[in-house]
Amino acid sequence: MARRVFFSFHFDGDIWRANQVRNCNVVAGSDVAGFFDHSEYEDAKKAGSAGIRQMILNHLQDTTVTIVLIGTKTSERPWVKQEIADSIARKNGLLGIYIHHLKDKNSLTSSRGLLPSVPSDVEFPTYDWDGDIVKFAKQIEAAGKRADAWRARG
Repeated sequence: MARRVFFSFHFDGDIWRANQVRNCNVVAGSDVAGFFDHSEYEDAKKAGSAGIRQMILNHLQDTTVTIVLIGTKTSERPWVKQEIADSIARKNGLLGIYIHHLKDKNSLTSSRGLLPSVPSDVEFPTYDWDGDIVKFAKQIEAAGKRADAWRARG
């Protein structure tokens, strides 16, 4: 079953790293949410907090899985915290992928960031991105099955 996926990440700090994960072609086309282009993000920023909030809600719509791409400062970012809270409220399955070791546009890596916090009853498995697209697809499906079970419980 194809899963519609929302990607949460620190836009300014990790867009280059995040695109490396997105471009692995496990999720593509209409199944990719949360990857807004730079101009859309800039337009939303001009509209202020309400504009960013609306953009996030639009991209979360009809998703069942939220992948948090974890860089050095991801856990500190207010919009990432909001995206995670919104994802939990929607009963999306969560998956965390550490991307700090991927190179940015200047060919630099960064230090491992902290795992963003979630309530203790919410499953949030993580792993370091290793480029294994078969594993990635399986992890997305596992997160989707967690969401399906969570939603079935009411």
